[in-house]
Amino acid sequence: MMMMMMMVVSWGTFLQTCLMMMVRANQQNPRETSCDLNAEQSELNSFLWTIKRDPPSYFYGTIHVPYTRVWDFIPENSKQAFQESSIVCFELDLTDPYTISALSSCQLLPQGENLQDLLPRDIYRRLKTHLEYVKLMLPSWMTPDQRGKGLYADYLFNAIAGNWERKRPVWVMLMVNSLTEADIKTRGAPVLDLYLAQEAQRMRKRTGAVEKVEEQCHPLNGLSFSQVIFALNQTLLQQESLRAGGLQMPYTTEHLIKHYNCGDLNSIIFSHDTSQVPNFKNATLPASEQVTAQEIELYFRQELIYKRNERMGRRVRALLEEQPDKSFFFAFGAASRSGSRWSRSSTRAEIFRRTRSRISWSSWRRWSTG
Repeated sequence: MMMMMMMVVSWGTFLQTCLMMMVRANQQNPRETSCDLNAEQSELNSFLWTIKRDPPSYFYGTIHVPYTRVWDFIPENSKQAFQESSIVCFELDLTDPYTISALSSCQLLPQGENLQDLLPRDIYRRLKTHLEYVKLMLPSWMTPDQRGKGLYADYLFNAIAGNWERKRPVWVMLMVNSLTEADIKTRGAPVLDLYLAQEAQRMRKRTGAVEKVEEQCHPLNGLSFSQVIFALNQTLLQQESLRAGGLQMPYTTEHLIKHYNCGDLNSIIFSHDTSQVPNFKNATLPASEQVTAQEIELYFRQELIYKRNERMGRRVRALLEEQPDKSFFFAFGAASRSGSRWSRSSTRAEIFRRTRSRISWSSWRRWSTG
């Protein structure tokens, strides 16, 4: 069960990790952002949208961090909407063993291949060195609470990075980004999405998903080999600089949690000017590599943001129309839903974002059909 949960965390944090990688260096540092986390729960902003129909349905923006870090800051209206809904839908069915198995399989190289044979020798050596460093440091990164729950450093490392030599390079790149001290400290409890799925099962609610594993995996596996090598090299350069003390990550999971608990859709983390795809562009890259970085960013925006949101929007609408007498609770990642094109028009999505608390069913139908 714990291994399955780690797989869910590793996958769920992928888009979230990419989001933080996208943030531009010239934007406001989130450390400067503050809110009153001691405010009354009813005064906190909610990531809940209501579709006004009879019965009402809801969109709720989740975050891929341990639910224990955010649950107390979720307003009661969101929890009540979850309890009153008859059907709960997620991006993927995180409680289905097939989903977990498929997520693992899609990350693996074809049978008989391994990273040592594929990667340039220098990159493979640097990757192996960095993972050895992480394994050495991991015991000191863990919290007393994690140890008290029976988590061991070796087990945690294997749950996240086990069998890494058989993974496709793009997934190794994302794995490396998740093997940081800040992220390690969040491992152990179910992430919010998984917790909601488990609660829905406990309450005997119907559950479902609007995406297939293949639809999330294939775009990543669709990058060219040269693009993946470029991305992995840039990721290793960043981690090596962090290890040497020459770089500090301005955006971490802690900042993301703070903004989420503040209900801050307009913050730097959830800004509509950012996107949940990696950004490898920086002023020090030569012109040819700048082009590669831009190509990767545009590809991810198109595949993981625009096409994905349009596809999900069509399926949400179909579910609502097929079962007009049911109340749905759609739990999707907050950043992707708030900051990108939910339907065919960015203008419609902007209206949807701004009318965040309530939206009529007739308006939703118009906006989701072009």
